[in-house]
Amino acid sequence: MKRALLSVSNKDGLAEFAQGLSRRGFELISTGGTAKAIAAAGLPVVNVSDVTGFPEMMEGRVKTLHPLVHGGILARRDQPSHLASAAEHGIGLIDVVAVNLYPFARAAANPDTPFDALVEEIDIGGPSMVRAAAKNFRDVLVVVSPDDYGPVLAALDEPDGPSLAFRFELARTAFAHTAAYDGAIASTLETITLPPAGAPVRDPDRTVGASRLVLALRKVRDLRYGENPHQAAAWYAAAEEGLGGATVLQGKELSYTNLLDLDSAARIAAEFTEPAAVVIKHTNPCGAATGETIAEAYVRAREADPLAAFGGIVGLNRPIDVATAETIVGTFIEAVVAPAVDDDARPVLARKTNMRLVVASFERAASAGLELRSILGAVLAQARDVVTEARHDWAEATAGLTVPTKRSPSAAEWQALRFAWRVCAHVKSNTVIFTGADRTLAIGAGQMSRVDAVNVAVMKAAQKTPDLLRGSVAASDAFFPFRDGLDAVAAAGATAVVQPGGSLRDAEVVAAADEHGIAMVLTGKRHFRH
Repeated sequence: MKRALLSVSNKDGLAEFAQGLSRRGFELISTGGTAKAIAAAGLPVVNVSDVTGFPEMMEGRVKTLHPLVHGGILARRDQPSHLASAAEHGIGLIDVVAVNLYPFARAAANPDTPFDALVEEIDIGGPSMVRAAAKNFRDVLVVVSPDDYGPVLAALDEPDGPSLAFRFELARTAFAHTAAYDGAIASTLETITLPPAGAPVRDPDRTVGASRLVLALRKVRDLRYGENPHQAAAWYAAAEEGLGGATVLQGKELSYTNLLDLDSAARIAAEFTEPAAVVIKHTNPCGAATGETIAEAYVRAREADPLAAFGGIVGLNRPIDVATAETIVGTFIEAVVAPAVDDDARPVLARKTNMRLVVASFERAASAGLELRSILGAVLAQARDVVTEARHDWAEATAGLTVPTKRSPSAAEWQALRFAWRVCAHVKSNTVIFTGADRTLAIGAGQMSRVDAVNVAVMKAAQKTPDLLRGSVAASDAFFPFRDGLDAVAAAGATAVVQPGGSLRDAEVVAAADEHGIAMVLTGKRHFRH
């Protein structure tokens, strides 16, 4: 009789899989809670302790670590010496190993999990069985996910049984599973400090600068191409949130640049608690706005630069309703990302069959975490930039804000400056942007000097209305190194400006602001974006 060993933490689909194996003539071997679940399904099951002759011991730490288990998994059927050893020592062969591991990642995700409890979630026997079965994939089917239960049963019904290619794919999945598991353990332990006395201390931010960085990425899908059509590309997920947990509801296949733009759109939309929309081109906003409704916010964002918005990427921080859907399909948009889509909005958006529609929960993903970027032959890691100083309303110089100028901002200017600062932080450096209280007016992105950034924004504004920037506010992602940038902002018509400060010539820049009657706010925090 063929034998299957089942020992799973995730018991989804277990009863059905066990029934399928039993109907196909497999003897079922199991451990602990898995054995109880199989028995509860009315199936005969042999406890692994009856196979090994040893009870489960040490609070379950030792169950399957035994030659009668691992010999049955590792014995090669094409090697007579292996089969002779198995027969000599009474080792029964095991043909299917279905194992998934203790939920270490779930325990690690809870910062309140005590250190000792976290250690107990490190599986030993499970990974050993998975690796053994994967190594011997020609003879043993290794199953680490309930998603594969159905395909395994179907493969067993093939005339010649599971193909070698199918077995090999299960083995690759298994090794990726144990690699991800060990990676999660290694990464989590890097965040823990063991002091000479007292309880271990866990600091999630220690992943930046840790002595080692272990990554386990799940492939989401192949992409149409990379930055250019001749470049192959794929999309991988590090987590089940943000674009790592996104669902593509419609449209053409996504490209590498589409996802970069969707990321930029989500980052800006996530800065706002009020309904907010942004239109992105080449990772920079053409326009961003807030409104009483998400439809109103989108129209304002699109109209901030309607020419550039053509073929843009849209980010929204509210579900897409019918009114918003109607406005979106009124122009050519490449892709949209939002936290949800109303059912009655889906048919409206479906009119644009090529437009990619992506649903993702990105608020938490944009709030904290680790960011990675590749350079030639290496990887850079940093903590995600979060505009914490703009989390709450600005009405006066508090929470690290200072006003060095003679004039303080008016209430309306405070509101507009906070809006401008939240958008500015996500525009490529060097940047200076001009806004009102609820929409961008002109954006000078990615320039080599701050004066150039102002001039680009002024040029963009002049294409719409000569006096568009009169009475606006401005934001600069880094300090003004000379007064010329501030002079250019004043000449454009801005009445208030927000910037980090910190230049050797801050006094000169402040004096220039006073000459022009401009109110200036210093945040003390730079937001470069490269």
